[in-house]
Parts: sequence; structure tokens; C-alpha cells
Amino acid sequence: MSAGVKAYAAVDLGASSGRVMVGRVGPDSVELSEAHRFPNRPVRVPEGLRWDVLALYGGVLDGLRAAGPVDSVGVDGWAVDYGLLDADGALLGNPVHYRDTRTEGVAEKVWATVPASELYAATGIQHAPFNTLYQLTAARSTAQFARAARVLLIPDLLTYWLTGELGTELTNASTTQLVDPRTRTWSSEVAERLGIDLGLFAPLRQPGDPAGTLRPEVLAETGLAGPVPVTAVGSHDTASAVAAIPASVERFAYICTGTWSLAGLELSAPVLTEESRAANFTNELGLDGTVRYLRNIMGLWLLQECVRAWGGPDLGLLLREAAGVPALRAVVDAGDEAFLAPGRMPQRIAEACRASGQPVPATRAEVTRCILDSLALAHRRAVLDAQRLADRPVDVVYLVGGGTRNALLCQLTADACGLPVVAGATEAAALGNVLVQARAHGLAGDLPALRRLLIRTRRRTRYTPRGGAGPWRAAEARLAVR
Repeated sequence: MSAGVKAYAAVDLGASSGRVMVGRVGPDSVELSEAHRFPNRPVRVPEGLRWDVLALYGGVLDGLRAAGPVDSVGVDGWAVDYGLLDADGALLGNPVHYRDTRTEGVAEKVWATVPASELYAATGIQHAPFNTLYQLTAARSTAQFARAARVLLIPDLLTYWLTGELGTELTNASTTQLVDPRTRTWSSEVAERLGIDLGLFAPLRQPGDPAGTLRPEVLAETGLAGPVPVTAVGSHDTASAVAAIPASVERFAYICTGTWSLAGLELSAPVLTEESRAANFTNELGLDGTVRYLRNIMGLWLLQECVRAWGGPDLGLLLREAAGVPALRAVVDAGDEAFLAPGRMPQRIAEACRASGQPVPATRAEVTRCILDSLALAHRRAVLDAQRLADRPVDVVYLVGGGTRNALLCQLTADACGLPVVAGATEAAALGNVLVQARAHGLAGDLPALRRLLIRTRRRTRYTPRGGAGPWRAAEARLAVR
């Protein structure tokens, strides 16, 4: 390894797959390579939908073994879900999947005690039926929860197994709907009113804080020579992805694409207005005192589920065929909770088109084009709404994550937003994870400096908008009539 270059292992857990990436970072270099990738397949058991967290941990250990010598390890993953530990630190069953049905109707029960408007004013978190707050409320009456001594969000659970040390990383904690985004600490008022014991959570950590060292058993299983420190990163994968946006200007929007699309702005303070709540924008915490002001959009989940239902056809061919389908013939609301659950996705998209009086997609290419047009339209609405609600205009949209591989989606997003789209890193979450570790271990610079390093060292693709806004406004109007 070159002088001044250090290696960092990024454990990056997505909703459909996990990966261990190795980042080699120097004063003027950033290289990212994949050590190991493994599936993340939820399992439906009699009591509901569960994460196979032991398989995930096994994949992490395999990945660290493949990574070879590293100077640090960091873990990021999806938000809201958690594991319960008993008083001995043992896991009480597999964590519940956020797409499980146990939270149906729970939000209304919570709002009877803390009205939705007051909850938003206190925490700034959008309504989603699977928010941690609602999951904890649903779990409170169970025998399993009665035995719980700790609640660990998924990245913190994996970190605990690697190190034996407990902590709750802040960027992910902010998604629980139990953190005040102004003080960046727990909202004791909300917790007290809802009877939630904040003592179940381990102490808060900041990105860059030490999170322990790999246990001797982990070293033995992975073949790594200790000590190997574990560093807290932006453990919500979106926080890490936003850190890896190669922004060269201040007035930018971002879209982090994958199973979900997260579209919004990076702000210095939360937006807690009633208008913001009604627009279902969320205020999640980011690096260096920033706020990720964004809207959750169902994302490429729609296409992933269709591809699964179709038996796994060639995606490249499907996208080429979709590019030849006339634009905006039919669109659906990509934020609709009707698309949250797995199964029957092509039929549900057809039903939504039929219900809104639009042509029903008849072929796989037409369904695919409907999905991509719908995602671009949702990106447009989120970017426009964020600018209006935060009173902050933007000049460019940065798109990172799995959607960067989909040139048609990138171009449609530029067309819909009427703004240039700059596609950055596909593995943005892992890249941000690595950069936070590198900074914690001696790479100088604040967040803008890390982004300048990305601009100097990473390839980007620019998409220029085509056509006017008229067709997109017309498509929006069709959805509004529903």
C-alpha cells in the first residue's frame, strides 16, 4: 500500500443485499473495491416478516475475512428497525421487518396521545407506518418486549456483536421519531407522554466516535490481526450516502436511490412547520450538524418486485425496451403506501393506473416505463416541494446510489426536475462510511473538504434536461385527480 494510504472496511447493509467494501484513502486518492456481497432475504414465519440477522452477521464476517488487513471498520444500514437484547446481552428473536403488518393502525393510537402535528413539531420526522416509535408501541404488549433490557438499531446491533460495546449512533437514532432535531438529543417529552423508556437505548454516539475494537473471537474468525478499531460512521445508510455527494456548489438537491429514493436538501436547521408535515418531509440528522431534509419515495423497490414477479428477466434488455415506450402514458404515486408490501407488484401498478383512468400497461416494458416515469415524477415533486418549504432554491441535483446505473432513470429525473442531474457514486453509502472513518483516523478536513476530495478523484456523469415542464405537470394533474 502506498505511503500515507490507509484501508477501511465499510459494512453497508441494504434492504435487499449487504456488502463489505474496502476503501483505500490517501491525501489525494480514494479507491473503493468490493470484498464480499451477500443477499439480505427477509423470512416470513408464522408470527410475521423477520430479518435473518444471523445470516447478515455471517455475511459481515465473511466480508471482513475477504477484506484483509484494515485500519478500521464502520457499519451502516437501513433505518427504523431494531433488535431487542435481554439482561445478558442476548438477542431476543430475529428483528421484525419494517414491512411487517404489526404497525397497522398504531399511528392513530399514538396520535390520540400526542397529536400528529405536535409529534412533528417535536421530532420533525415524517409519518411512515413503520417508524420506530410505532414499532415500539406495537411491541410493548409482547412477552418478548417485557424481557428486553436494550433496544439496538440494526447497525448498532452488528457493531455490538463485533465489539461487545453498546451505543446508539445519532444519524440513525434521529429516524426513530424520538429525537429532537434542534437539540440533537432524545426528546424526553415525547417519550414520557407515550410511556417509552429511553433507558432502553444505549448512549448516543456521533459519527467519527470510537465504537470499540473487534473482539478476539471476531479476529480469530476473520483472520485479522488486532487490534482493529471500529469507528462510528453515519450509520443510517442515507447519512453516509449524503456525505459522499460530490457537491461543488452550495445550492444543490440530492437523490439517494436504491430500494428507496430519498430526495431533498442538506440544511443547517430543521423545517418544522405544519406545511412541511402536511407535505410529509422528514428532518433526519446528518454529519457535522447538518439536517437531511427529505421525502421518502418507494424507489426502485417497485421495479425490483416486478422483476422478481417476472422470474428475473434481463434488466438491461428490459430498460432498453422501456426507453422505446412513449413517455408518461401512465404514472402512479411512487410514495403510495399501497406499494409498501411485497407481492403482486405488476398487478397493483395496473390496478392503480386503472383506478386513475389511465391506460393500463400491457407489457413488461410498459410497466417498467410506468415505474421509471413515476419515480422521476416523484423526484420532481420532492425537489420542487423541498425548495419551496425550506425557501432554498437549487441549481443542480446530485444523484447517488444504485439508480446511477440506470441511465434512463437519471435522464428522466433531469427532464422532470428541469435541472441538470450529476450522477455520482453507485456505492455512495459505503463511500461515505469510508470517508468518515478516514477523517476520524487522521484525514484532515470538514465535510466540504471530503467532497472536494471526491470531486478530484471520482468520476461523475452529467445529464442535461430535455424538453419543458408541460408533460410532467400534466402527469401530476392526472395523479391529483385520483
